[in-house]
Amino acid sequence: MLYTVLSVISEWTIPLLLLLIPLYGQFKKIPVYETFVEGAEEGFLTAVKVIPFLVGMMVAVSVFRSSGAMEWLSFLLTPLAAGIGAPVEVLPMAIMRPLSGSAVLGMASELMKTYGPDSFTGLLASVMQGTTDTTFFVITVYFGSAGIKKFRYAVFTGLTADITGFLASVYICRHFF
Repeated sequence: MLYTVLSVISEWTIPLLLLLIPLYGQFKKIPVYETFVEGAEEGFLTAVKVIPFLVGMMVAVSVFRSSGAMEWLSFLLTPLAAGIGAPVEVLPMAIMRPLSGSAVLGMASELMKTYGPDSFTGLLASVMQGTTDTTFFVITVYFGSAGIKKFRYAVFTGLTADITGFLASVYICRHFF
């Protein structure tokens, strides 16, 4: 019964929002279509502004992986991972997460294909996806497109949050799975 209700709600939420928002705008005497077009234009200009930062980030990630730096860093961190009970297979994912969400999603998929989604490695990869963020991507793209030039505390704070998220992921998986 509950599943059926949730299924119906999930099917109708977006169509209802697409109907109710313009109706509410009309009720409030807002020029709905013109406002939408203005927002779409701003969104397009923002997307164009972000492209150079995205290209730069993609090149940096590619160089980091192709140079062997990721494997070298994984090798250096192997004793630390073993000490906290994390499988060394997730280290490349933990290293790449601050740089690229899509690369890490691919890595997590490979880990789940290799070890299974219900394995400790698969569960840890899943929890890491939800507890860490793409710090350098956020700084590069969003700060760059907004013209923010002083972001040194953001880097430190973001990386601290990523490390904390990784450690929390290991802790959560060790104690709950």
